[in-house]
Amino acid sequence: MIQKFDRNDRRILKFPAVHPCEGVSPATLLESLITLSHIICNYQFKFFATQRKKARETIRQISILSIFFEEIRDHVPNWSDSIVLCLSELHMTFQKIQFLLEDCTREGSRILILMKSHIVATQFRSLIRSVATALDVLPLNSIEEISSEIKELIEMLSKQARKAKMEIEPEDETAMKRVILVLNQFENKFEPDPFMIRKILAHLRINTWGECHREIRLLDEQIRVEHMDGDEREVPLLSSLLGLLSYCRGVLFGDCDFGLIEQSDGRSNNLEGLSCLNPEDFRCPISLELMTDPVTVSTGQTYDRVSIQKWLKSGNLLCPKTGERLTSTEMVPNTSLKKLIQRFCAEYGVSLANSRKKNRDISRTILPGSPSNAEALKLLSEFLTLSLGYGTDYQKKKAAYEIRLLAKSNLFNRSCLIELGAIPPLLVLLHSTDAEMQENAISALLKLSKQPRGQKAIIDNGGLNSVLEVLKNGKKLESKQIAAATIFYLSSVHEHRKMIGENLETINALLELIKEGTPCGKKNSVAAIFALLFYHRNRQRAIAAGAVPVLVNLLECTDKVELKTDTLAVLSTLADNVDGSLELLQGSALPLVLRLLHSIETRAGKEYCVSILHSLCLNCGAEVVSVLAKDEALMSSLYSLLTEGTSHAGKKARSLIKILHKFCEARSSRLIRELRQEQFVNVS
Repeated sequence: MIQKFDRNDRRILKFPAVHPCEGVSPATLLESLITLSHIICNYQFKFFATQRKKARETIRQISILSIFFEEIRDHVPNWSDSIVLCLSELHMTFQKIQFLLEDCTREGSRILILMKSHIVATQFRSLIRSVATALDVLPLNSIEEISSEIKELIEMLSKQARKAKMEIEPEDETAMKRVILVLNQFENKFEPDPFMIRKILAHLRINTWGECHREIRLLDEQIRVEHMDGDEREVPLLSSLLGLLSYCRGVLFGDCDFGLIEQSDGRSNNLEGLSCLNPEDFRCPISLELMTDPVTVSTGQTYDRVSIQKWLKSGNLLCPKTGERLTSTEMVPNTSLKKLIQRFCAEYGVSLANSRKKNRDISRTILPGSPSNAEALKLLSEFLTLSLGYGTDYQKKKAAYEIRLLAKSNLFNRSCLIELGAIPPLLVLLHSTDAEMQENAISALLKLSKQPRGQKAIIDNGGLNSVLEVLKNGKKLESKQIAAATIFYLSSVHEHRKMIGENLETINALLELIKEGTPCGKKNSVAAIFALLFYHRNRQRAIAAGAVPVLVNLLECTDKVELKTDTLAVLSTLADNVDGSLELLQGSALPLVLRLLHSIETRAGKEYCVSILHSLCLNCGAEVVSVLAKDEALMSSLYSLLTEGTSHAGKKARSLIKILHKFCEARSSRLIRELRQEQFVNVS
């Protein structure tokens, strides 16, 4: 009967309690109440950073009621409606008390609960008085089975509950005022007194780097939920607290638990499938994501509407890309570009709905959320940059790790770090003999390379060769894989593709990673090669480096559908080249591609297969066409793409069908001629 909710799906201080149904039996209701009271009483063994006295008093009162419930458990049948009503109201209140105690003891919620002390005190007061109200309708005298001592205890509890003040504790009030003082210092661009901050942390028992990090994660999650719900009233407070604790984690905690958080950059997918790659003209210069509603501003630059609106809302009147002052905040819809993007999405299977959702989620991090958060992050970025350049080896490693965390999913943080010069010292750390330091540095650079200014800073500071060195000779396999992902982002600019491709060792190193890497490393390398192939000369370089046999072998060995699809995307590009087609044919890839056309689950994979077959027919001629003509299932797959595939795939499928028809007609005509010649010879 007790409702179960995933704690991660419930916002803090929101209580989705439900009233017991009218038809519930008294016995079931009582058993559920006993269970709830035991759960609540067990919170006495948990740690309360704040609200200690209120929580202790609430638990004490529930423990008294628990004794009462146990006492009447065996005397349910003769209960009146008043008793059932009372227990139903208590059940509803107990659920809310459980949620409140859960929030007060939740891992990572200490500073947030402190700053909501007034709300929390009101909740405790309201819930305890709800208990008193429910007990008012309880006819104790009609329950003859309970002892007089229990009756007196319940009556006393009811009086205490009605008079309960549940005020904010003086220690919590003092700590709140200190937090507000520190946030004001940040907002006014003063570096706060570290002694004051340490007093706040001591009150909350945030004693380690890991505990501070957990607070940051919960705040970040709460901000994300606020944006998703469209209710951003608390975002300024949450952002301010996030900035304060990020500053604490980076500046005040000297020791860092590098193993506390899974370092997943090199072990999980860094990049999306190649079917989601877009020409850079389709990306918003602010969010770097696919524009779903492109608009043009007075400087002639185009941005996604959501991103530029947030930029302007923050008071910025400069064009983010050119730095020119905007003569007007008017935004003109770019309908032509919007149609091109929609056409591109339709042809390459990109979901606009998913893109909109992702844009909304990322665009929330364009702005800092509050002035104090902005200044705190600037001070932190400056501190970390100095630590990278002048700190001890441990301080450098910790600073790289902090940057790695800060830049992971926050555009404003990336901008601060790039602006304050974090990239040059990070590039120096790539040459470190410390494997962990090198991994942290390349991972931080990967995050910063997602910004156009970050890409430019890496290239301008001669960082390309350093990244390539990690790709080839990184101390850890994870570092090599992250370097491959960095190459992918650097290759989003045409000039960079040309520069990267001219270094002949780049493609060789990516191919080596495909051979020896984890599935993530293979995926990153395939994506990086695909990005480089947008520069036509790199296609011949990839073929000369032996890309075709390596990719064909990957197709045969991998069982991951997404990796197969990405590999087919690269091979379809290489097959456009005559040498690429010949390599595919000589490498016995034709039967493999035909088999994948019939078996691969993704539509994009099937379309890439058709594209490869089409290129093989055009570049290798009758030798390929004769093999395809013998495949009885091929026509069915081609006609299926004509009706269900994108227009791009439909054109390739239609052309391939014509080629096969012409071949069959020519073969039939030749057979007829040969037959007639045989008949003529026989008659003679």
